[in-house]
Amino acid sequence: MRNATGPSPLLTAVLLAPGALWFLGLLVLPLGVVIVFSFGERAAVGGYQAAFVLDNYLNLPARWTAFKNTLVLAPIGTVVCLIAAYPLAYFLAVKARPETRTALLILVIVPFWTSFLIRTYAWMFILGGRGLPSLIEWAGLGEVRFINTPFAVLLGIVYAYLPLMIFPIYVSLEKLDKRLLEASEDLGASPWRGFMQVTLPLSAPGAVTACMLVFILLMGEYLIPQLLGGGKVFFIGNALVDLFLQSRNWPFGSAVAVSLVVIMLATVSVYMRFAGRIGGARDVSLV
Repeated sequence: MRNATGPSPLLTAVLLAPGALWFLGLLVLPLGVVIVFSFGERAAVGGYQAAFVLDNYLNLPARWTAFKNTLVLAPIGTVVCLIAAYPLAYFLAVKARPETRTALLILVIVPFWTSFLIRTYAWMFILGGRGLPSLIEWAGLGEVRFINTPFAVLLGIVYAYLPLMIFPIYVSLEKLDKRLLEASEDLGASPWRGFMQVTLPLSAPGAVTACMLVFILLMGEYLIPQLLGGGKVFFIGNALVDLFLQSRNWPFGSAVAVSLVVIMLATVSVYMRFAGRIGGARDVSLV
C-alpha cells in the first residue's frame, strides 16, 4: 500500500483516524459546546438558556481580578521556577557524578509520590498562624502574615511546578555534546563564556518548552489559589468553578473559558514563533 511518493491516502487515513476521533470527541466538540453556551443566557433556575447575545463577553471586566491575578502570578511563577530549576538541572546533567545522578533525580521525583492535595495542606500549616509566622514572632521579628496572600500562592506554585520545569531542561542539557564545551576551552574561552555561548543557547529550546508547559498548567490552576489564597487571591480556574457550580451562570462561565482559550492560543502562537527563532539562531551559531 505504498506508491512512489509515500504511503497511500487510505493508509494515511487509517493511521490518523484514531487520533483524529480522539481529538474531535474530547477537544473540538466540547469546545464547540462551550462556545455555543457563551452566547446564551442564564436560565431562571441557573444553567443555560438558548439565545444569541454578547452580554457575557461584555461583562468579562467583572472578572478582571481573576484575569489579573492569573496573568500576573502565572508568568511570575514560571520565571521563578525557571530561575530555580536551571541551576539544579545544570548540576544534575553536567556536574553531578553518574553514580549519584540517579539518586538526585529520584529526590526530585519524590514529591510526586504524595498527594498534591496533602502537600498543599502542609503548606497551609507551614504558612499559617501556627507555622512560620509564630516562629518569626517568637524570634521577636514582629508579626507577619503569609497565608491568603499572593506570596503564599506564588510559593505554592514554585513548590508544585518546579519538578516539571527541571526535567525538560535536564533532558536538553543531558543531550548536550560535551565535545563542544571542550572545544570552547581549547579555543581559550572562559567557563562563563563557554556557558553563555555554547551551553545556554543549546539548552534554550528545552528551557522554553519547560516554561510553556508550566505556564499553560498555571493558567488553569485552581487548587493552590483556593487553599493558599483563601478566596482572596483567586485565578480564572476559581472563577470558573464559582460560575459553573455555585452561581450556575453557565453562559458567563463559558465566555470566561473561551477567553482563557484565546489567551492560551495567543501564548502558544508566540511560543512557536519564539521557539522557531531559537532553533534557527542555534543552527546558525553552530555553523
